[in-house]
Amino acid sequence: MPDTGLLLQMLALLVVIGGVAGVLAGMLGVGGGIVLVPAFFYTFQTLGYDGPQLMQVCLATSLATIVVTSMRSVLSHNKKGAVDWDILRTWAPGIAIGAVVGMFVAASLRSVTLQALFGVLGIVIGLYMGFGRADWRLGQAMPRGVKRAVLSPSVGFLSVLMGIGGGSFGVPLMSLFNTPIHRAVATAAGFGVIIAVPAVIGFVFMSIEGAPPFTLGAVNLVAFTIVICMTLITAPVGVKLAHAMDPKPLKRVFAVFLTLVALNMLRKALGY
Repeated sequence: MPDTGLLLQMLALLVVIGGVAGVLAGMLGVGGGIVLVPAFFYTFQTLGYDGPQLMQVCLATSLATIVVTSMRSVLSHNKKGAVDWDILRTWAPGIAIGAVVGMFVAASLRSVTLQALFGVLGIVIGLYMGFGRADWRLGQAMPRGVKRAVLSPSVGFLSVLMGIGGGSFGVPLMSLFNTPIHRAVATAAGFGVIIAVPAVIGFVFMSIEGAPPFTLGAVNLVAFTIVICMTLITAPVGVKLAHAMDPKPLKRVFAVFLTLVALNMLRKALGY
């Protein structure tokens, strides 16, 4: 049985993490995973659960929360008619394949390698959030044929390697191909479900060395439960803040924060 003091510390930290992730998700429209993965990593590491597969636990637990939050989000968006079901239907097979491949690759990599990948990809996302422009375009319609066959698995693959849903890669991709931003956000919520479900199923059957207590496969059930409860409470607060404040400077501030977190993850992966 794990030490009671450590368990209480873990519970307290996870309550804070879930609350902050919910506010940011509601306020900035970013997926919780981009916050949860590094937060889980530093929390578990600080508490002494620094096993060789710690990043797998962080990725899997983050993706498990995304199953719930993305389903809730896509149903909510669908009531407003914002989900582009044609994009979702045609891109789903490739995204799911990429997610499954990503899960197997993530399961086989060392934690330090996954840290480095998160760091590099996090920097890319942070720079896009900070400097990307709404009028940037790569095309006037979503790609089909060979381009879709390459891009759709890439979205699933990269998202699983970072433990995130469809928003961080899906929304910029759809925006660059002339999809209105509200439709892109709504449809990306569907991407999140397609990414997270097959990946989590695979992660549940992993065997993890030195995992935090109450971990099923690679999914930490304590973190999953607390974060889901807290995000459901605090996400509406973030939405209210978004309506009360200008989101553009907030996104730039978050882009700086994300870039610094990603740089620190990369620094630790490189042993500095």
